[in-house]
Amino acid sequence: MTRHGITISARCVRQTERVRLVTIDDVEEAAARVRAFIVRTPLLRAAWAGDDDRPLWIKPESLQAIGAFKVRGAFNAIGRLDESVRTRGVVAYSSGNHAQAVAHAAAVFGIPAHIVMPRETPEVKVAATRGHGAEVVLCDAGQRERVAAEVVEETGGVLIPPFDHPDVIAGQGTIGLEIAEDLPTVENVLVPVSGGGLASGIGTAIRALCPDARVIGVEPELASDTAQGLRVGHRVDWSIEDRNRTIADGLRSQPSELTFAHLQAVLDGVVTVTENEIRAAVRELAIRAHLVSEPSGAVAFAAYRQGSTPVGRTVMVLSGGNIDPALLQEILA
Repeated sequence: MTRHGITISARCVRQTERVRLVTIDDVEEAAARVRAFIVRTPLLRAAWAGDDDRPLWIKPESLQAIGAFKVRGAFNAIGRLDESVRTRGVVAYSSGNHAQAVAHAAAVFGIPAHIVMPRETPEVKVAATRGHGAEVVLCDAGQRERVAAEVVEETGGVLIPPFDHPDVIAGQGTIGLEIAEDLPTVENVLVPVSGGGLASGIGTAIRALCPDARVIGVEPELASDTAQGLRVGHRVDWSIEDRNRTIADGLRSQPSELTFAHLQAVLDGVVTVTENEIRAAVRELAIRAHLVSEPSGAVAFAAYRQGSTPVGRTVMVLSGGNIDPALLQEILA
């Protein structure tokens, strides 16, 4: 099977049959559910990028109330819970942006939230999560899921995972819905990839509404397990120590069976970027686009600047702007 000149093995396609994939109907239902709670971010034409063969638009999810796209999935997942269940509260585990998103959504719904975060999470994200009224539980690297399960047992709350849930994927897919509505002639969509919920949702929407467009994932070279997994046709495991080497702290997770099946179905390929390219992208977005981006949010622009992505009208998703001020100062200097 070939899509846009990229061969996809029959094995990869068959693996998607193990799980139910999110549909465009799910994404459209999510859009109606979260509309009152999110910012419908604009597409910003980046004329300064200066590439006539690849005109660029930026989708700045950093403009969301919590500074990142994760608020879409959080509101959709929590909003779908029966009220009798929702009142028990919610539990989440995250390196930062999903934590803030769940804490924010829980505050809006007036329910308790317990958030498990790794100790190495930037303090700006921990403080922001607490600022939404959530109780933060810090844990050692690689222990988030185990500790979150313990908190669920202790509190009776409902677990809202960062990406491994169809309601979360559908919520993130509303970004793709907006891209298709605002630029129906889009030819390339560049999306950061980590756990895969964002790319799964956006890819689902773009594949349905703009079937001729290419959806390209972007990963740091130091956490490129998805790129390797798609090459060999199955998920691969990288140690947390290896993934923690990248400055892009929001891209250190690995896809689940559910998200990997989506990525196999909707991605046309994955581009990897270096740490220096990520830093340069953060700097240029701040100086030229006047947009603050965390390293994870800038990888799509790093891929664009790398020049390895196809020609054509291109949208890059700037997934978040929650960068530690000291790190931003260092990068700009």
